[in-house]
Amino acid sequence: MNKIKQITLLIILAFAFCLTACSNQSRLTDSVNEDGAGTQVSGTGETDIESDNNSENETGNAFTMDINETLSKTTDIRPGYGTTYEVFVYSFFDSDGDGIGDFNGLTSRLEYISDLGFDGIWMMPISPSPTYHKYDVTDYYGIDPEYGTMADFENFMAACNELGIRVIIDLVINHSSSKHPWFLRAVEYLKGLDGAEPDITECPELDFYHFSRERKSGYYRVPGTEDWFYEAVFWSEMPDLNLDNEQLRTEIENITAFWFAKGVNGFRIDAAKEFFSGAPGKNIEVLTWFNDMVKIQNPDAYIVAEVWDTAAVYAPYLESGIDSVFNFTFANQNGVIAKTVRGQRAASAFGKAMVEHDELLSSFNPDYIDAPFYTNHDLGRSAGYYNGDFAYAQAKTALALNLLMSGNTFTYYGDELGMNGAGIDENKRLAMFWSEDEKAPGMCTGPADRENIKKRYPSYEIQKDDPLSIFNYTRNALRIRNAFPEIIQGKVMNLDDIATEALAAFTKSYDGSQITVLANLSTEEVVVKLDSIADIQTGSGITAVLLTDEKPVKIEDGMMMLPPFSIVIFK
Repeated sequence: MNKIKQITLLIILAFAFCLTACSNQSRLTDSVNEDGAGTQVSGTGETDIESDNNSENETGNAFTMDINETLSKTTDIRPGYGTTYEVFVYSFFDSDGDGIGDFNGLTSRLEYISDLGFDGIWMMPISPSPTYHKYDVTDYYGIDPEYGTMADFENFMAACNELGIRVIIDLVINHSSSKHPWFLRAVEYLKGLDGAEPDITECPELDFYHFSRERKSGYYRVPGTEDWFYEAVFWSEMPDLNLDNEQLRTEIENITAFWFAKGVNGFRIDAAKEFFSGAPGKNIEVLTWFNDMVKIQNPDAYIVAEVWDTAAVYAPYLESGIDSVFNFTFANQNGVIAKTVRGQRAASAFGKAMVEHDELLSSFNPDYIDAPFYTNHDLGRSAGYYNGDFAYAQAKTALALNLLMSGNTFTYYGDELGMNGAGIDENKRLAMFWSEDEKAPGMCTGPADRENIKKRYPSYEIQKDDPLSIFNYTRNALRIRNAFPEIIQGKVMNLDDIATEALAAFTKSYDGSQITVLANLSTEEVVVKLDSIADIQTGSGITAVLLTDEKPVKIEDGMMMLPPFSIVIFK
């Protein structure tokens, strides 16, 4: 190369370097308010810093996910708090090749659940039932034969105990199956009356349900009769139980005692809002009785109730003394989490929403434990909530936001893989996506009436080896949750002076210790002036990060650059 060409090239390189340096300086200056609050900026926000985790070079620090490797699980957890995995046994893991999940299959995958970071399991109903979902029980003291035997369940419980996994089971006391012996005896009695008046001393089960000679809303004709009807709010094959009946309450007391003897740690109460539809006072009375009865049997038992409605409706149910009601405010495709991640709510409002929810629920029971969940067996799968270039990052981030909430969080099986499915209920309960091969050992077929759902993200066998997969992101989020008692049971305070449209900012405090959480919930880089958080967090600095891709969190010249959909925790 001649001298003229060499000089020309050097001039071009120098000019390019000056342009880059000026551009970076301008971006850093323009993206910080006078008061130091971070604001959303345009562009990718790339800098010259490419250092390894926590390593320093001439220009600053870069924090990657490796920083989380040093975290260890906390033991400072109060009873009832934790991280729970919801399992539909039918669709989880098949041990005998019949296409239906079972307890032996679930037991063989307990280490998968434990290694992910869950310390609790909630199982959908496991008792005998004529349906695949098993919410219409025919024997409250048994195990459905499709799932195995009672001995299989006992082996499962023993394995859970060894791994320190708490187990709660779905207890369906709003209704039974129309095939339950109680209902069958009542029906046979009514059919034989031949116009005479009923006498519950002759058939006590008659008062276990709501029978009437008037066909009211939600009532169906009793088979084999002309003038008798029964209440079944959800479905004709699910007759509603009369929870005012003392003999039925004694039966329920015996049922809970039976399962405690098997080692379960608590119950999820189905459809508590419909015990007496339209009568919340009576429903709360039932839950009060149930809580008092259960806590006498097992003071450490955990009880969470499903009251599917707004917080204003479900919060008063905590007056019953139960530990938790499910947090529907943050769940589903139009809940706080999904709307915030989609940019339909300001990121600054996320911390505020947690504070307001806590203030409302604690006003009814100061000792309540929140039960945040993002999806469950009744909701469309969360991977379908997002579209566009950032859908993958949004799917990950939303799972993390749920796990950053205080209380006993619930994660639906397969959400850690980004499973999808919406529409009819069967689509929401598909077979766990262990393998791309539908005939691989352990793969279930799923509910018979399911539709053909094209998988959006790969199976576990592929994701486990991809450090940027949803699976490994969820595992990392669980590692962080389990390392900080402040996350699991801390009191939230929103940082109004730092949070912006793009940035969620809040602290969580517990037992004299505090962490600060900053989450960029936008598609652009966010820059935060470190001085703005210096008075809030005086500890060692960044201790954990959650990243949706390979772009690290970077610190340079007193500025912190958060890539899109990244989360930083200070302590």
